[in-house]
Amino acid sequence: MNGRRSRMPALVALLAAGSALAACGVREPVATGAAPATPSESADALAQRIAGFDLDFTVLYRPDDPQMAQRPAGIKGVAYNVATWRAFDPARADLVAEKRDEATHGDGFDDRILAAKAEARSADYFNAGEPVAMKPVSVRREGNRLIATYPTDPRFTLTAEVDLAATPYPLLSWKLDAKTPGYFSVGYTGAPDVGAAQASEIWQPLIWQEKRIPDRSYLTLAYRATLPTTMVRQGDTGFAAIAHPGEFPFQPLPLADNSRFGVAVRGSDGSASPMIFAPVMGGAGSKLASGTSTQFRAYLVRDKAEELTQLYEKLARNVYGFRNFRSNAVGSLNTTFDRMVDYSMSSYARWIAELKGSSYSTDVPGAVKNVSSLNPFELALVTDRPGMFEDRVIPYVEYMLSREKFLFSLDPEQKIQNPSRALLGPTAPISELATLYAVLGRRNPALLDLAKREYAGSRTRNLDVAEQGKTWENALSLYEATGDRAMLATAVAGADRYLAKRVETQQTEFKDASFFFWPAFVPDFVDLYRLYEASGEKRFLAAARLGARRYTMFTWMAPAIPDGNVTVNPGGKAPVYWYLKSKGHKPMSAPQEEVPAWRLSEWGLTPESSGTSTGHRAIFMANFAPWMLRIAADTGDKLLHDVARSAVIGRYRNFPGYHINTARTTIYEGADYPLNEHEKLSVNSFHYNHIWPMATMLLDYLLADASARSKGQIDFPSQFIEAYAYLQNGFYGYAPGRFYGDSGVHLWMPKGLLTRFHPELNYVAGYRGDALYLALANQSDKPVTGAIEVDPARVTAAGPLRVIALSREGSAALANGQVTVTVPAGGQVALRIDGLRAKTSIDRAGLEKPGTPVRNDSAELAAGDARAYLLDFGSFGRRGYVYLRDDDRKVKSATLRYRDGKTWKSLTDANFPFEFSVPRQHGQSLRFTLSVDAAGGGTVTSPETVLGE
Repeated sequence: MNGRRSRMPALVALLAAGSALAACGVREPVATGAAPATPSESADALAQRIAGFDLDFTVLYRPDDPQMAQRPAGIKGVAYNVATWRAFDPARADLVAEKRDEATHGDGFDDRILAAKAEARSADYFNAGEPVAMKPVSVRREGNRLIATYPTDPRFTLTAEVDLAATPYPLLSWKLDAKTPGYFSVGYTGAPDVGAAQASEIWQPLIWQEKRIPDRSYLTLAYRATLPTTMVRQGDTGFAAIAHPGEFPFQPLPLADNSRFGVAVRGSDGSASPMIFAPVMGGAGSKLASGTSTQFRAYLVRDKAEELTQLYEKLARNVYGFRNFRSNAVGSLNTTFDRMVDYSMSSYARWIAELKGSSYSTDVPGAVKNVSSLNPFELALVTDRPGMFEDRVIPYVEYMLSREKFLFSLDPEQKIQNPSRALLGPTAPISELATLYAVLGRRNPALLDLAKREYAGSRTRNLDVAEQGKTWENALSLYEATGDRAMLATAVAGADRYLAKRVETQQTEFKDASFFFWPAFVPDFVDLYRLYEASGEKRFLAAARLGARRYTMFTWMAPAIPDGNVTVNPGGKAPVYWYLKSKGHKPMSAPQEEVPAWRLSEWGLTPESSGTSTGHRAIFMANFAPWMLRIAADTGDKLLHDVARSAVIGRYRNFPGYHINTARTTIYEGADYPLNEHEKLSVNSFHYNHIWPMATMLLDYLLADASARSKGQIDFPSQFIEAYAYLQNGFYGYAPGRFYGDSGVHLWMPKGLLTRFHPELNYVAGYRGDALYLALANQSDKPVTGAIEVDPARVTAAGPLRVIALSREGSAALANGQVTVTVPAGGQVALRIDGLRAKTSIDRAGLEKPGTPVRNDSAELAAGDARAYLLDFGSFGRRGYVYLRDDDRKVKSATLRYRDGKTWKSLTDANFPFEFSVPRQHGQSLRFTLSVDAAGGGTVTSPETVLGE
């Protein structure tokens, strides 16, 4: 029992009508020297601040070690670990052993949790010790303070008081003095009780939102609370009990071992009520000797809220100080972007050419993983790197067409994360096939045919999650690629059903998605925003905004950031991530230094997922940020804007690895941090397939920021990159856009285009004819004035130089051959420099307009169950791609004979996977035969096949 069924009258009654507490027969002594209350501090006004709250507590006690440990919760449909304890009442031990599957191995999956036994344990916090209900026997008022006294108990003494006039909310303080040794936890359980059926909305970090009330009284430890509270809304009023920032230190990095408190929302009777417990049974500070004490502070919150993200934002800003605070302290995001793209093509990025994929050995030894060919394709276009197209884009596209799943392993015995060894593609999602079809000028009917075929079926592309083809999101992708209005109508109709079922109806269970990555827990704001852009229907924008705001509840808003500096890398060594330490990785050298605390904050970032949130505190992959910027620009939502900036700006100078996990450090800020062999990296994990979508995210962010600051006057057309999990972004560079009043501007961001510019400026660049376009966005809270210089190797003089300011704010001028700009704090200056012609390496003209479709561009062959494609990449030429679906159990080797001009050439592949890539010129066909030597003997040769005629 938590002692909450029969409360004393709520405190608002005790403070009513002039003589506070008198109506309850409780004496209210006058404090000596207390100042009289002003009219604004009248009893009624103060009472209203805590209407519905009592001063009830539940103290948990046990003499023996409760042996706190995290275990799988066993929630159907959700991978999630929770704190558990050796059951105080063994008859109520409720933890059931979970059968571990092969998907839960690798980085983020903690064997200490997942492989441990359930034993006689309980995840119900009220069974972590003996619950002792503590209700005040008296409450007196001293000025603006309420002071409660409690029944005597032979094991402890409890005192509590509330400062009614504290800001931003009434402040509750309590203290427990131990009379006998043992383990103690003091829980505030006096917030308003709301029956599960009467609750309009609840929230408990990390996974419980809407009306998904926990099935037990789980306790969320402080280090997994994105905001250290739980919340309940009834009608338009929200309630919370949130830890005072002083109780949640910034340093050291919050972890399970140093979590001093926890929060819960489900009472022992199943009702919903914000609760906070400190210390945590078996956790830091819970073991008390006789004569010692523990104390804690929390704000009691009653506030208006039409939905709980509003209260979440208020508490984040007003209690924990969340704000738009980051700047380019470590350098311009453009410089980071350039380095990251360079890194993606280096040997350190661990591209395995013979397997056409990025090494995934961090998790799955010997495996490779790719998630979208569109990432390197976009980067090749925008950064003007034709070599990247040949070395990465072509093999990536071939991989996505042929492989059955994103994760490919040659080892048939490998089970970790459910890889595939089969060439039973396409693993490319419908949206990727559609986008490729669109950005390649609708020249490749086979890509559209594959997309339509996948739309009619289903496929498992990642882990063991089956994806249905015929969804409104996929219908939208087909519309974007083809312009087929019937597909748009299908998407709108499907989305309206989705709104009714998923957005307008509060969810009560985990049944509407496959729950692991955070996008599954909230309305699909990315695709809803895409549909808004396609249809112009505001209801989809409103739903996207709600989904994005709910997503912010997975972003860190705590601990509060202290003023001043923090010391990191003590002794000249960076922290070692436990997972890599278990694999033998050694500490990395990093200078001990003092840096501003804000640079190290996790604000705005999310844990990776529900299943790995115990170890992955904050991941740098913030692909949600550009979408939030765009939704914020269209709705004026400041929370979304500030979260997006917090997630991206001023964090790293190169690819930073995956996550913050063990201790605060600056090592992942370094430009050379990823330039190490895999075995030398020990601070965080590296998933090399992430490099491409992260670089794409940075580009997407730069464009979203420029568009928002220009109020939509900088706008480039885009298609959709779905990839998987949370890696969604826009695809740019295939067609020209608009720069203020100028249309036909090509997005162009080659490495080092600007050789001189202020590091607080991020920029977007483009060209048209003999003009270069720039938009320079100031990321600081101070005006920036400085010169900019264009790399002369990137441009050719094409007449007299002239600088035209396109934006109204700030200034841009040309004097003595030098361009100088002044950009207001948080502002943007857009300009055009006439007289400069871009020296481009990639001809965009082959992509921006629909071309002639390739005739007869695919074939199925009986020999080796092969598939053949002739892909037209516009200005990049054509590519013949032939692969065998049969593997080395059936095939010994395969030989492709193809016509090259007047001669025939041969390629032989004696190793699985059996595949052939044949360059073709513009308009050139592919004439070939395929011979397959069977593993058991004999050869089968296909008839001569011609593609492209």
